[in-house]
Amino acid sequence: MKQKIREWVWRYLPAEILSVIITLLAAGITYRLTCNYITTAFAGTWGGNISYFGYILISDIIQTRKTCHFIGLEYTKRNFLENLKELALEFGIAEVIDSFFIRPALMYYLPILLGNLSLGIFIAKIAADVTFYIPAIISYELRKKHLNNKTFKK
Repeated sequence: MKQKIREWVWRYLPAEILSVIITLLAAGITYRLTCNYITTAFAGTWGGNISYFGYILISDIIQTRKTCHFIGLEYTKRNFLENLKELALEFGIAEVIDSFFIRPALMYYLPILLGNLSLGIFIAKIAADVTFYIPAIISYELRKKHLNNKTFKK
């Protein structure tokens, strides 16, 4: 189990750190411009999402390119599409529930309830991450175990 936790931390933590920063910046800037908690909640949600998934996708592309190079293949459009498909399989269900329901609701209500925008957004992000990572990690492990990896076919 220690090995799995290490693997998950290695995969998700750098993206999560970037996402926290961008979430707070996007929410803070949006609130200053609009003074609207709904707009702020969605800006924080989507700013964090874009940075998180962008980081994961770039990391996956870099890893696939290295593997392709190591086995003497070129990284192709097909490899890129496989990287996108694997990202969707890993995060799809968790992301839909998280991005359209849980995270925006928490990012709307917690800053109001706590009376502090930054603290509320931060706590909302952490709370939403708990519900996000349970299905995401299950999908990640199932994908690794059961799906045929076609990333390196010619």
